[in-house]
Amino acid sequence: MPALEESRILIIATNGFEQSELFDPRQALIDAGAQVVLASPDTKPIQGMKHDEKGDRITPDIMLEAVKIAEYDGLILPGGVANPDTLRMDEKAVALIRAFAETGKPLAAICHAPWLLVEADVVRGKTVTSWPSVRTDLANAGAQVVDQPVVIDGNIITSRKPDDIPAFVAAFKKAVGESQTVAA
Repeated sequence: MPALEESRILIIATNGFEQSELFDPRQALIDAGAQVVLASPDTKPIQGMKHDEKGDRITPDIMLEAVKIAEYDGLILPGGVANPDTLRMDEKAVALIRAFAETGKPLAAICHAPWLLVEADVVRGKTVTSWPSVRTDLANAGAQVVDQPVVIDGNIITSRKPDDIPAFVAAFKKAVGESQTVAA
């Protein structure tokens, strides 16, 4: 898929991200030839979690305030409990997510990350999935919630948990490839 090789993908995360939900999609995209940029509120290393145990750290490439949405072909929001809970209180993060959703480019959120889609008010009328504890929030925000490994509704891609990462990544890669073809 040559279009993916020419793409730039943004990941937004902070401390408390679920390690596999950031590192696995990031590596799969890098392996496919995409340029992947990690943005965070700060450029200090952020701490991942392996469920309830501390995981690896990664240093963000840029701060949220430096992100120019037009430079990216897709956005991934990894889960974990603390990561999206912290980011949904960050006005810059929420504004970026809302603005990105409005571009029509692929926006993917897994596990607890759909909380960020609720905060950005981009799930109303959409069919989505998430970790079970987030589903009531999604429904209250006007989404139709289903229990499936991956759900695609327009440019919004959602998944439930780390076990769904292969389907999540495949759906995201396909969506980026398709949006690149349309843009060409």
